[in-house]
Amino acid sequence: MKNIFWLVLLAFINSNAQQENDTIASPKPENSLDEIVISGTLKPVSRLETPVPVEVYSSAFLKKNPTPNIFEALQNVNGVRPQLNCNICNTGDIHINGLEGPYTMVTIDGMPIVSALSTVYGLSGIPNSLIDKIEIIKGPASSLYGSEAVGGLINIITKRTKNAPLFTADVFSTSWFENNIDLGFKANVGKTAESLVGLNYFNYNYAIDNNHDNFTDVTLQDRISVFNKWSFNRKSQKELTMAGRFFYEDRWGGEMQWNKSYRGGNQVYGESIYTTRFELLGKYQLPTIENMSLSFSATSHDQNSVYGTTEYLAQQKIAFGQYLWDKTLGRHNLLFGSAIRYQYYNDNTVATTKAEKTLIYSVFLQDEIKLAEKHSLLLGSRYDYNNNHGNIFTPRIAYKWNPTKNDVFRVNAGTGFRIVNLFTEEHAALTGSREVIITENLEPEKSFNANVNYLKKIRFDDATFLGIEISSWFTHFTNQIVPDYDTNPNQIIYQNLNGYSETIGVSGNVDLVTPYGIKTLIGFTFMDSKNVRDGVATRPVLTEKFSMNWAITYDIPKMFLSIDYTGNLYGPMRLPLLGPLDPRDEFSKPWSLQNIQFTYKKFQNFEIYAGVKNILNWTPNKGNPFLIARADDPFDQNVEYDPNGNVLATPSNPYALTFDPGYVYAPNQGLRTFWGLRYTLH
Repeated sequence: MKNIFWLVLLAFINSNAQQENDTIASPKPENSLDEIVISGTLKPVSRLETPVPVEVYSSAFLKKNPTPNIFEALQNVNGVRPQLNCNICNTGDIHINGLEGPYTMVTIDGMPIVSALSTVYGLSGIPNSLIDKIEIIKGPASSLYGSEAVGGLINIITKRTKNAPLFTADVFSTSWFENNIDLGFKANVGKTAESLVGLNYFNYNYAIDNNHDNFTDVTLQDRISVFNKWSFNRKSQKELTMAGRFFYEDRWGGEMQWNKSYRGGNQVYGESIYTTRFELLGKYQLPTIENMSLSFSATSHDQNSVYGTTEYLAQQKIAFGQYLWDKTLGRHNLLFGSAIRYQYYNDNTVATTKAEKTLIYSVFLQDEIKLAEKHSLLLGSRYDYNNNHGNIFTPRIAYKWNPTKNDVFRVNAGTGFRIVNLFTEEHAALTGSREVIITENLEPEKSFNANVNYLKKIRFDDATFLGIEISSWFTHFTNQIVPDYDTNPNQIIYQNLNGYSETIGVSGNVDLVTPYGIKTLIGFTFMDSKNVRDGVATRPVLTEKFSMNWAITYDIPKMFLSIDYTGNLYGPMRLPLLGPLDPRDEFSKPWSLQNIQFTYKKFQNFEIYAGVKNILNWTPNKGNPFLIARADDPFDQNVEYDPNGNVLATPSNPYALTFDPGYVYAPNQGLRTFWGLRYTLH
């Protein structure tokens, strides 16, 4: 792989002349305030004009720290944290403002094709090469997107075929022998259609054990994703698009001597996951005078996972259709919609006695009212009928005030409703030796969320741009399902919370662009979370009190060079210990992942880039005696118990532990270099 890369690079340098007037373009703000967004109201509107705060991140922002998938790329977005849930298989989810992954809805082109299974197992399969931009809503979006959008929305918007380059290639490798290839090309099919194809292949097949626990530090992975999007030219100029994607991944982690012959056995411990996904989505604007459209999506997800001797075999199929009618009447900008969603889910766990078939009928209405020149009010409501849980009503309200053309003040509030699918969302229920206890029939969770947002943009005489955005929020949950690790360290108890949980916080972004080649985006978040159970308040596990993110770029046009310095800083998190004798830290220490990249842009259509990831060489095992409990006895063959089932402290097990890989809060991958090549043909 590396030899091929360098041969291609040398051949190109020898065969291409310098582009005569090549310069590095003056950059736009990272989180552009004038960007057209659609996620907040399901209709295109300037980010300054929408009553719902929406953050926008372009594909150029993602390139500042090259990653092979969207899961890792979001680590530099303020208030958004990719959370690993297992030291061995490295599955994870995406937290927004302290809420765990299942509270965040992930859509592609507005379609809910990222299901509960794929939020854990499929996010790594969305390659950055497909992405035009990412729109993020931090706060309730249930009135438009349904019950899963309780805590926020991440809408991944794919490239438009009309604007996409004819051919793109992005190839990079790292000193850990991680290899990634992104290819894309566009073709006209007669005069009626354009087709965009994207191909991503990622391979990491070199087991490393730097912390010497005989377990892989990083999961080995082999995956491929193929994406095809079609745009059809219609006489009416109305939109007609269809897209499909296939994704397959084979990943494993475990003891260093593991191979596939040990899969599912009790001789050598390993966690092996095969994931297969098919996705289809499309949009058709009706040939009417009124602005009406039909959208649809369908997914099939097959999961074949083994955690030691525990099998997790699951299938999930989703079909979704939606009708929208956008209508303006005087001061009222109305959006009416109806949707139907069918979901099939089945697995081999004890909690699933028969396949779950869910049918949801939805209608929603949104009215954005222009109260005055500088004031607008958005009222929204959604009614869902769920054949398993009955009627669901989720309203929201938003108010926007523009005191000047460069200032925006917003207030948003809404409710949420979430149906939990335990074994797809709680990875700890499948791995390790803790006994899973479900004490009752789990009822849906309910939430209320409110946030206040202020956005300011300033343009100076020397063309310097400064954007400032401050938000504060409050989230209150009732009936929440919070895993209880504390009552019995040998068990995970799942039940509806007899009490409530709350998160309150404030966050901000500062976006600076100068005519001197410096571009900076810095974000910060402070929050306080608590679970109140039977009148006793505790801090949730894996929830930081503060975080900071930054992306600093310095362009040097005379040298055709761009330097990107990105990073994040996270405050202490409460970690899941296994008992009072567990010697590991109860709270993580503040930690930071920092990266630097150099991009050379002298050659026409080509970019050569190289850099260092995790330049501080930080890993979570520093300061801890171990990460994986009982790594030397993964099948608990030498663990002794008392008559009540409690683990006994013995000479061979002085801390009274069982095997568990759930003590994880950050990637266990140290410093590594990377180098790559990008080619774009317009």
